[in-house]
Amino acid sequence: MLSDKVESTSEKRMAGLEFIGLQKISGPLVIIEGISGVGFGERVELITARDEIRQGRVLAISEKAAVLEVFHGTSGLDQENTRVRFMGRPFEMIVSKEEVLGRIFTGLGMPLDGGPAPFRGEPRNVNGFAINPVARAYPEDFIQTGISTIDGMNTLVRGQKLPIFSGSGLPHNDLAIQIVRQARLLTEESSFAVIFAAMGVRHDEAEAFRQSFEESGVLNNVAMFLNLADDPTVERLIAPRVALTVAEYLAFEEGMHVLVILTDMTNYCEALREVATSKGEVPSRKGYPGYLYSDLASIYERAGRIKGRQGSVTQIPILTMPDDDITHPIPDLTGYITEGQIVLDRGLYQKGIYPPVNVLPSLSRLMSDGIGEGKTREDHRNISSQLYAAYANAKQVERLASIIGEEDLSTTDKRYFTFSREFENRFVRQDKDEDRSIFETLDLGWELVMMLPEKELVRVTPEQIEKYGKTAHTSHQE
Repeated sequence: MLSDKVESTSEKRMAGLEFIGLQKISGPLVIIEGISGVGFGERVELITARDEIRQGRVLAISEKAAVLEVFHGTSGLDQENTRVRFMGRPFEMIVSKEEVLGRIFTGLGMPLDGGPAPFRGEPRNVNGFAINPVARAYPEDFIQTGISTIDGMNTLVRGQKLPIFSGSGLPHNDLAIQIVRQARLLTEESSFAVIFAAMGVRHDEAEAFRQSFEESGVLNNVAMFLNLADDPTVERLIAPRVALTVAEYLAFEEGMHVLVILTDMTNYCEALREVATSKGEVPSRKGYPGYLYSDLASIYERAGRIKGRQGSVTQIPILTMPDDDITHPIPDLTGYITEGQIVLDRGLYQKGIYPPVNVLPSLSRLMSDGIGEGKTREDHRNISSQLYAAYANAKQVERLASIIGEEDLSTTDKRYFTFSREFENRFVRQDKDEDRSIFETLDLGWELVMMLPEKELVRVTPEQIEKYGKTAHTSHQE
């Protein structure tokens, strides 16, 4: 029922509508009936009989009832005595450069590092605001990660969203840490920041992230948002939005280039499915809600650049594919929204290769716009294409050798067979602290393709072979 503390409608919205009593509790959701004047996404506070305050927001609204999601869980709530206060505004995060970078927060934006909560900045709606498509600037600036399989063959571009598709047990967390430590721009000296949002991670994983950033000296330019495995699952639904709100402020108000790492998006989608089930919604593929695509898009599309603004938001979402199935709804829909994918391969991992990036199913759709003369090097596009073609041919030769035996291969096929081993062991394989420049990556690529007969090098020009290939081949022989 409506509390009699408040008298007029205008006064109610200033002080907040307050109700006493819950009609129903279902998992992380509570339902209140007989209310009006509240909005979708509005922030709420649930006050227990012991005066404990739990945060939540309006998940659905109708003429008769409102459904609320409770970020701190519903266990221990008393249906009769719990008070619900509607705050009259959406969930917000107070943002300022000085009070966010170098800090560690919960998924709700509360401090985890013992410091004070940000208070000097301005509150921002965590749902963000859609970027006008006409105002978007096209991504075309190369970001160097120091990882050859990404920089050389699946280039990351400033303002892009490029996910990493992994599997359970694969080293995607190590790869994320390495990217955070090494990512930088080549074209200009600008302030660079990293926003790291982890959803459903174990305590030891969270500590590994923090320790690695601290030891490498990048923590001062990193803001971490951690939703741990034993935190309420519903908190995972707001964690990436809080992190992206900070990223957008740093990029478009402070002019910084911001790299956003989101891991693990599969945990986010599982939380979304749990909430949808609690609401009694009709499930779609694999039990996920039918709006999974649009919900993911509301996160991924917050990457980009804006004309007239110096900063940018670049996203690397990381997701673990259930049963290594790339056709699962989560990677499938993610692939439709984002501009490519980096795929980690269990076969390479079992060979002891790190990072186990399989370049054949991997793709960066914006790569051609971020490479070439003046950005990386004029031979980048052609040598990348040649490496891809050669490795694809080499994998066919490996399948043939498994049938007829390596000794019965032709001379050219034997060279491809050797190329495949060298490509995986020298180009794909790197140490976890190895930071290769793009020029080292391209030179290594030339060194490898020159192992093949020159007549097989059909994707590079004779001039490029003379300028880069012969030099790399001679250097390797010496």
